Amino acid sequence: MDRFFSPDFNSPTITPSNLSDSFPSVNSQAITRPPISPEKMESLQAVEKIVNYSFANKSLLEEALTHTSCVDFPSYERLEFVGDSAVGLALTNYLYLTYPNAEPHELSQLRAANVSTEKFARVALKHGLYRFLRRNAPSLDEKVTEFSEAVCKEDDSVYYGGLVKAPKVLADLLESVAGAVYIDVNFDLQRFWVIFRGLLEPIFTLDDLQQQPQPISMLFQLCHKHNKRLAIRYLKEGKRIIAGVYLDDQLFASGSAENKDTAKLLAAKEALGKFSECTPIAMVVDEGSVEVEVEDAKRKLYEICSKKKWPKPIYSVEEERGSANEKRFVCSARIKIPSEESPLYMKGDEESKKKKAENSSAYHMIIALRKSNYL
Repeated sequence: MDRFFSPDFNSPTITPSNLSDSFPSVNSQAITRPPISPEKMESLQAVEKIVNYSFANKSLLEEALTHTSCVDFPSYERLEFVGDSAVGLALTNYLYLTYPNAEPHELSQLRAANVSTEKFARVALKHGLYRFLRRNAPSLDEKVTEFSEAVCKEDDSVYYGGLVKAPKVLADLLESVAGAVYIDVNFDLQRFWVIFRGLLEPIFTLDDLQQQPQPISMLFQLCHKHNKRLAIRYLKEGKRIIAGVYLDDQLFASGSAENKDTAKLLAAKEALGKFSECTPIAMVVDEGSVEVEVEDAKRKLYEICSKKKWPKPIYSVEEERGSANEKRFVCSARIKIPSEESPLYMKGDEESKKKKAENSSAYHMIIALRKSNYL
């Protein structure tokens, strides 16, 4: 096991490393910039203390702490791009070495939980990075304040999102600082991980994943186990979005928030709460099941066919009725499985738009594939 990415590795001795000659050096790409003012230097040193790393090139950190609303200095966007990839790859290496027996879908879920906007925003908030961001955008301050107040009111650790959507600016800021560190250590991924890992703690573990499953994924798995048809539908009411969880076309639970993702999460949590009253949820989770929403069914069915090396699904309009302003469609999906003599055929529900009707037929096809043990 690589000692830098080992989960037990805490106190490394860092030695210099060089990149291949095929890459230009960091210094060769440097841009001459005005001296850093004492006031800015104080902020940079405060962030260095948070990250527990002293920058050789302070201008990188200055750039990482400059929002696009400030036009007097390059913004953090390029560093954010680099940091996103650096953290993702370093974490992937760490998870691969830490969990040698984990299934690919478990590793994917672990990585998704650890590099989500929610996770990064909470890390930035925890360490107080936002106060050092140079910005000229009052609306951002309002969003961050609202998020901060909501987090302070939470009783327990929240892995998948609370009542207020995490502001993307916080996640972007963390990624830009990560990008600055990665470049400053001359693109040495091992050294970068040694420095930056502590900032991301606590890292979401496999035990956390099993004890705190993603609510929406868990809801789909439960419905699959109990042969319930699940759909999540949305309604706008003023400035709020209402997400409704429908089981077999009957409203089962709902959630309301100012953004779609939070409303969906709240609705899923309420549905799980109702399920738990009559079902031992922990006993029915099937990690290998295929999760799909009606509105995303075509894409999911295409992925299934590609993975199994089946031909692409073919969609057809079976019925089209109503006036020009009130059209209704019923579509079908057809799949030719090489091992079967005849294609599989499935009709969907009647919908107001052709795209929705195609998604409905794809959804029914996926359910049929499950029941026939193709998945």
